[in-house]
Amino acid sequence: MKILIADDHALFRDGLRLNLNNLLPNAEILDAASFGQTFDILKNNQNLDLALVDLDMPETNWETGIKTIKEIAPELRIGVISASEEVHNIKKALTLGVCCYLPKNINTKVLNSALELVLNGGTYFPPSLLNQAANSMSLANGKKLTNRQFEVLRYLAQGLSNKQIAYQMSVSEATVKLHINALLRAVGATNRTQAVIKAQKMGVI
Repeated sequence: MKILIADDHALFRDGLRLNLNNLLPNAEILDAASFGQTFDILKNNQNLDLALVDLDMPETNWETGIKTIKEIAPELRIGVISASEEVHNIKKALTLGVCCYLPKNINTKVLNSALELVLNGGTYFPPSLLNQAANSMSLANGKKLTNRQFEVLRYLAQGLSNKQIAYQMSVSEATVKLHINALLRAVGATNRTQAVIKAQKMGVI
């Protein structure tokens, strides 16, 4: 496996590299200290499996940075590492389709479990951050999205099918349909696309 760590703090990169080496002794790990370096590495390494990217790096804002990474390497799985636990940031990261959000204050045991999950193709978002994000989702009609509805909404925004959403959430497709129906009622939409558009207009995603 080939992994890129993009963070402008060498000490943090070294620590994360150590954790990854413990989990995957044979992994090839590259590093970058800015978005510019990240873009250059991606252009010269088309076979990367995972990029772990700090939100606060030089040369561009992180939203533009992640979008550019996706343009350069559309199939690359991207994870976020950040000192920020602001709801706005995790909401934006979710809608950009990242596979994980790793706060820099996460303890080593949880970090290793999260990394192992991500390396095996899963996703990881701290429950506390997801709860904060969901609790902040006040809709124009006064309703609030549940954690599950918010999770379904972000997958819809990424264009995932019911089958793919079911896999990500470890539930049946029938359960996904129930969540989608509840979401449509909550935002006052009649279909998936309309739900995403309405949620965007409301500032939910």
